[in-house]
Amino acid sequence: MSLEGARERQAGQLSDPESYPPPPSGSSAAARPAPPSAAIPPMPSARPHAGAPPRPGFDLVGWLSAPRHTGAPGVYGLGPAPRTRHEQQDADPGVPGWKLLLRALLNLVVAWEVFYYLGSIVSAELHSLLMPYVGDGFGLTLTTWLVDLGEIALLVKLFGGMGRWPLVWRRYGLPPARAVARRLAGATEGRVAIPVQGAAQPQPVDPWREFRALAHPEDLRLVDQQTAQGLVADVDHQRLNRALECVRHDPERLTALLDAVRDHGAAACAHPSGARDLAGRGAQHDLLLRQVLLGTAEDVPKNPAEYRGTQLALDPVLLGTSLLAVGPAGTGKTARLARPVAEALCLQALAGTAAVVVVGSDSADLGPDSWYDVVIAPGSAHSRYGLDLYGGARSADAAAAQLADALLPDELARRADSARQALQQIVGPFRAAFGRAPGVRELSLLLRGEPVAWEGLQDALHAAEQLEEYRHELAQRERTRGQADDPGVLLADRLALLDRPAFAGCFNPSRSGRAAVSGPQPDEKPLFAMHALDHPLRVRVKLPEHSHPEAARIMARLAVGQFLHAAGIRQDRSLFAGLVVDDASTVIDAHTVRGLQRLRGAHAGAVLLLRTLVDLPEALRAPLFGAVGGRMAFPGIAPWDGTLFAETWGDVWVDERDVTRAPDTSGGFLKRTWRGARAVLEGERAHTESVTTRRVERRRWSPSELAQVLPGGHAVLSLTAVDGTPVPPLLVDLRG
Repeated sequence: MSLEGARERQAGQLSDPESYPPPPSGSSAAARPAPPSAAIPPMPSARPHAGAPPRPGFDLVGWLSAPRHTGAPGVYGLGPAPRTRHEQQDADPGVPGWKLLLRALLNLVVAWEVFYYLGSIVSAELHSLLMPYVGDGFGLTLTTWLVDLGEIALLVKLFGGMGRWPLVWRRYGLPPARAVARRLAGATEGRVAIPVQGAAQPQPVDPWREFRALAHPEDLRLVDQQTAQGLVADVDHQRLNRALECVRHDPERLTALLDAVRDHGAAACAHPSGARDLAGRGAQHDLLLRQVLLGTAEDVPKNPAEYRGTQLALDPVLLGTSLLAVGPAGTGKTARLARPVAEALCLQALAGTAAVVVVGSDSADLGPDSWYDVVIAPGSAHSRYGLDLYGGARSADAAAAQLADALLPDELARRADSARQALQQIVGPFRAAFGRAPGVRELSLLLRGEPVAWEGLQDALHAAEQLEEYRHELAQRERTRGQADDPGVLLADRLALLDRPAFAGCFNPSRSGRAAVSGPQPDEKPLFAMHALDHPLRVRVKLPEHSHPEAARIMARLAVGQFLHAAGIRQDRSLFAGLVVDDASTVIDAHTVRGLQRLRGAHAGAVLLLRTLVDLPEALRAPLFGAVGGRMAFPGIAPWDGTLFAETWGDVWVDERDVTRAPDTSGGFLKRTWRGARAVLEGERAHTESVTTRRVERRRWSPSELAQVLPGGHAVLSLTAVDGTPVPPLLVDLRG
């Protein structure tokens, strides 16, 4: 595959030399108005992991020159290519090797005997027929040779097909022949390699060819030296080439980019964190195709022949339909799926092509803090950032609705409409009065109807000349307060779980006096707002599941709900927005399912991990399976969980063989006497067998197979690309 072909598959744009750029001219986002400035938390000045250097000794030219294949989706481009039709037949385990060789040898012997006797007869007839005309000379000899060649061709066609000689050659003759040809090609005069027919011959690729067409040779001297010294990593190459694509048609910004490359080499246009790589990379990545390796499809009959032995990988094209993984604790969901995907998206964020939000317990191994720009760890004294309760939503009604969905437990979802209305009747007037959203304690007091808080809101609205506009909202809230169906007290009780000393500064603060309308105070943490997904940020949300489980549930629902909303309304969708949730049992509801369906068209996707589907309401299980394009079953799932996987993956036509055995009673006296003697010697009676073959529909994977047969370190995985191309269910070895 050519380098240009790989670049065409990459989605998104890179950052420009100075800041996050607008999309290139001509894109769908270029005609839209720019969004208001996002509340992106500032990078701390003393981050210990800022400016992580690239891996030393990286062979950039060799990496770019490596042959890649981009046929079927989900196949790792740097791994083995999918099998051709002949290779599938050659690897068919239905014909044992000894039987294949014996069959070929018997057909060869018969063909030789037929040629020997048939050739003698034909030769004698030719001599008697042609002797009077051509004599006993060269003409007769030539004619005999031609007839013999015709006989040989006919016999090879006939007996070669019955003996499967082409299959024997491809399986046992061709591999040694190729090895000898390669050995001979490398031993030619002058050590010049002779290309072997059919073998891929990678040619060295100029990593900076796109720059050379626009830059002066002096501008690329430093980056060329760094490339030769192995100081330019795959992240650097992708980031700089994507930056060039972004500013190519803007002369002023193009000049700034070339100046930065001349002065800083591969460090130009670095990510705002200063990092150029991830410390402790564990998974195998191909950033040219934006793939991360998951495992190898097993060579078993359950897997389609064209996928057996291939390596499977995930990329934004497949993640764009979202992926649901189900399996008990300890089966490798986090270590073999969530962490590699989080690592891949963090690398792509450093290259300026993705934004990622990773949500999980504070004890989950989802990568070190140095992988992330923003680490939100409520309850931790070392947490530098907080989470905006309202996600930076532009609309007060939308912000209140997201908060209400996060606060309500699943058993009270039927009261969601009244809860949203109650919050909207407070958040909108409060924002109009104070120019900001209410903090946790302020909102709790207003929901409870505390007289002091209520009077303060009305006075502020009067001072801002907004009282008449919101008088109806306030009056309606006052009428419903205290009634049996008023959700205000319930919402206030749920907010109290977040209004704890351990979470001080982690959410929107409450202020009093003159500070109520002023900006952030010096002791407040910067709050991260989800609408910053327009930028290549890496965000980690650590949930205090052990110390504050119910508060952690609210935070998880809040982060996931805000992501789904923000990713769907982004104006610039050039970056892939990825979400990884280590335990999604608390965040999935009807709104989550609808949000997942919208991600496919928003250049975004999610990876959701579940221990069991029983954690979800039964009414949500089938819609959730329909909302995601990727499904993954780990060993040890319950049979009732496997039932939904089996129904989703459907049936497949298979050849079923029925063998019927019956005692052999045929023959006369001598044959029956021989069978009796053999039965005495062998200890069992002779039987006859009748075999019936028929095509029937069977489940690709039955619930019992998923629950009982899957070996450890494996999983059954099916995927769907954004364009609808499916990858059938495959048994994948995730080890290694």
